[in-house]
This record gives sequence, C-alpha cells and structure tokens, in this order.
Amino acid sequence: MAFAALMLDREAAHRGTQRFKSRLRHAKLRHGQASIEDVDYRTPRRLDKALFQQLAACRWIAEHRNLLVTGPCGVGKSWLSCALAQKDHTVHYARVPRLFADLELAHGDGRFARLFRMLTKVDLLILDDWGPDRLNPNQRRDLMEIVEDRYGAGSTLITSQLPVEAWHDVIDEPTFADAILDRLVHNAYRLALDGPSMRDPKTTKSDTTGPVVETADATATKPTKAIKK
Repeated sequence: MAFAALMLDREAAHRGTQRFKSRLRHAKLRHGQASIEDVDYRTPRRLDKALFQQLAACRWIAEHRNLLVTGPCGVGKSWLSCALAQKDHTVHYARVPRLFADLELAHGDGRFARLFRMLTKVDLLILDDWGPDRLNPNQRRDLMEIVEDRYGAGSTLITSQLPVEAWHDVIDEPTFADAILDRLVHNAYRLALDGPSMRDPKTTKSDTTGPVVETADATATKPTKAIKK
C-alpha cells in the first residue's frame, strides 16, 4: 500500500510539473527562467522587498487585482514581471507594440475573436513596454474592450518607462483614457522603480557579497523623454 501511494504521488507530481511547463510555453514569457528566488534586492532601484514578496504569493491574482511596474530602462521591470508569472495560473505575455500589430492583423484575417478570447480569459495578462507612442483610434477601442472584459475577472500587469500619471496622454482621448485607467489603476498595486541600469557594469559590480542571477534585458527599448505625437 505504501509503495502504491508513493507511485501515485510521483505520478501526480510528474503531471503537475508537465502542466506547469505547458503553461509556461503558452505564456511566451520574455524571461522564461526568471524566478522569485533569484530576485536581486541589493541593486539600488527602490524595489520594495516587503511588497514584492507579498506580490510573489500571488494572492493579488486570485483577487483579480492589477500591478503597474514603472521605472527607467534597464532596472529589470520585464524580468521581475516574468518572475511573478511563475506560479500555478494561466499567463500570456505580450510586448504592447507587437500586441497592437497582431490585433490589427487579426481584424483582417479572421483571428480576432480567438485572440481576443485568449487575452481576456487568462488569469494574468502581462503587457510589457507600454508607451510612449500615442494610441490610434483602433488601438484605443481594442484596449478598452480587453480591459473591460478583464475587469473583475482577471489580473493585468503593465510595465512602462512612463509614470502612471503620463498614461492618460498615451491613450490620447479623454473619454477612453478615463474609462481605461479607471479599470486598470484604482485596484492596482504599484512598483515604482528607479536607479541606474542593471546593464551598467558599475552597477552589477557594486555588491560582490554573492552571486547575482537577475539581469536586465538588453533588447528593451531606449528611454524616451517625451511622448511621441
């Protein structure tokens, strides 16, 4: 009996591991190997350790709350977001410029309904690299529909180099901006990061007391001083 129970436990663990790997493949995370255990709290970037560890428990996802991660280029916004996604829930990761391009194509080739359903049904939707380009009318409408359907039913995580106060200008139409931000911001946690780029060798060498696993993504966009019209 004990041996049979052990084999059943192993089989259940194996199936759980396979389901987790399958979810990660479908999530298409930018940093698939990011993990909570490897987060670097030593680099000076104003990362609230207590809040981040609270977020790592992912209760905010169960409660359908949002998370807004802001800060300059190179402070690890995308990496931290992917680390928070390594839990037992469905996730989809998308860079905002590519998502809007894909939505535009989907409107024309018949994929929009399926893509929209996926974006609105996952437990956690990560929208990486929000701004600085202003949205056009079609992008505003698509974003409004996605945010509306997800409100109270799923969590959305947004990263941006722009402070939240500047997002109204990105949406570029007052009525849409008020409606979209009301659904994104009012129940959201915020991580407002700041500091030098983690790609700078001087930054990574500032603390040599132990290994630092986390690194920023060298493909991230350059910081932008003003919103483009």
